[in-house]
Amino acid sequence: MKIFNADKQNDYKWAMVIDLDRCDGCGACVIGCQTENNVPTVGQDDVATGRSMHWIRIERYIEGEYPNVKVRFLPMMCQHCEAAPCESVCPVYATYHNDEGLNVQVYNRCIGTRFCGNNCPYSVRFFNWWDPSFDEATRNQLNPDVSVRERGIMEKCSFCMQRIRRGKDHAKDEGRPVKDGDIQPACAQTCPTGAITFGNINDHESKVHEMVHGKRAYRLFEEKGTHPSVYYLKGGAENVF
Repeated sequence: MKIFNADKQNDYKWAMVIDLDRCDGCGACVIGCQTENNVPTVGQDDVATGRSMHWIRIERYIEGEYPNVKVRFLPMMCQHCEAAPCESVCPVYATYHNDEGLNVQVYNRCIGTRFCGNNCPYSVRFFNWWDPSFDEATRNQLNPDVSVRERGIMEKCSFCMQRIRRGKDHAKDEGRPVKDGDIQPACAQTCPTGAITFGNINDHESKVHEMVHGKRAYRLFEEKGTHPSVYYLKGGAENVF
């Protein structure tokens, strides 16, 4: 599979691969992401009105014809598109694409127009409708490396950018490039089945680079020309890697 606009001059281009044969829909990635990134819990009533906040959602779909059907699951987060539709419509340049393949969201620049959310074909951007509140029991568990977002801005998956920076700083201190496996987003770390793999796609020795060139790899809505940095491996025993 051809990688769109891979910058060969840049050392890092981050990508994620999700093996749908391994995903059992347990939701551990959702909770891991929520805990790592200080995502507030909104409650049943707000979820019912379409105001959910989880940066990852588990899509469920069914393969086959009755009675021979199989339920499968697909984790959906920000796809970090190379040609991201959200970036071109932001009037204050709060979202942009950096040189490492990340779709960055600058929280203190966002004015909450929600244009980016309306223009996202994957519906993975979320508007903060309220000032987040954390009770005393959970306040001490907040991640000090991640800001607590205020009401009136858009937020989304960042590939755990704080972990990427920490991994790069650690490698720099040791005078070496980031090794494959040095950096794990919270979702990949928490996944009990190892369905999520994260790494540098410009490293030809990385697991991610190998997986995205396999027969099972595909990207969502490729016909839209967004060129996501999240790849999925087709489910089904007949699909061999």
